[in-house]
Amino acid sequence: MGRLLAWRLSGKGHAITLFEAGSFDMPPGACHTAAGMIAPLSELVHCPLPVYELGLQSLRVWPQWVKELELQTGSPVDYRQSGSILIAHPQDRTELLQFQQELAAKLGTESQQHFQWLERTGLQNLEPNLERFDQGLYLASEADIDNRRLLPVLLTQIKRRNAQLREYTPAECMPGQIRHADGFEQFDCVIDARGLGAKKAVKGLRGVRGEVMVVETPEVRFQRPIRLLHPRYQLYAVPRANNQVVIGATEIESDDLSPISLRSSMELSSALYSIHPAFAEARILETRVNCRPATMDNLPVIEHEPGLIRVNGLYRHGFLLAPAMVQQVESTLQQQTLQVT
Repeated sequence: MGRLLAWRLSGKGHAITLFEAGSFDMPPGACHTAAGMIAPLSELVHCPLPVYELGLQSLRVWPQWVKELELQTGSPVDYRQSGSILIAHPQDRTELLQFQQELAAKLGTESQQHFQWLERTGLQNLEPNLERFDQGLYLASEADIDNRRLLPVLLTQIKRRNAQLREYTPAECMPGQIRHADGFEQFDCVIDARGLGAKKAVKGLRGVRGEVMVVETPEVRFQRPIRLLHPRYQLYAVPRANNQVVIGATEIESDDLSPISLRSSMELSSALYSIHPAFAEARILETRVNCRPATMDNLPVIEHEPGLIRVNGLYRHGFLLAPAMVQQVESTLQQQTLQVT
């Protein structure tokens, strides 16, 4: 949220100062840990309808913003809108059928426009390496973005627009001012997008732990995110450049940031191996742990008063919701500016 807002608002002529509690190169927020899925349909079964609607808005915005960024910087962002595929092992086929039924019930008469049931041949045509599976659901409109490429590209353009950058500067946000270790700074408006850093300021904000692994193998190639449905979890496998795959599934009600647990690493590895046996020889390049900022109802929130806007609670939907939330913040800021004028 912070980088997207700084990029958008600096492009509209605002003078921006961007604060980061940690390093700009290795930011501590969940945005640096995530897999970057932009998947409103995949999330619809498990999330409130407003998240889906905001996600559709973001899905319309992302392609234009990515195009602008790439033209401005000359650097690729790696945004891909090739859909996603949901699969289940034969013994868990009811999970796939139930997901389809719940999705159809929520979408109503529009359901056939949004997903396609695949038999073995159709599945193989889209993803040849899913030869272990006979059925799947194809959600053609969904997308994903490489967060590890997006974040530095955003920072490059923010720097070019002469924004003031303050890293390693934990800050407290108040109307019209920022307080940090060196004192106070005054601003026309402060936008608080600190995630869990704003826990004391946003009522009911909590952390939800997630654990992610990055593996590498040239033996398995996916063209789009794959989700494996299981009675206890949904594993996602998101392909990246250089034969890498980002995998995750865990969602733990805790703000613990300690390293990934043995149980989680074993479950993630076993689930990935069950998709394709060649993953047995994949190399584990990285494990990531972070906590998503979530409200009590798991909905994002924007709070505002003169000189201060707080945006938070993107939960597990950061890249899905971010553009829509940025647009809401832009509208709120414009209203505040008009009132001051």
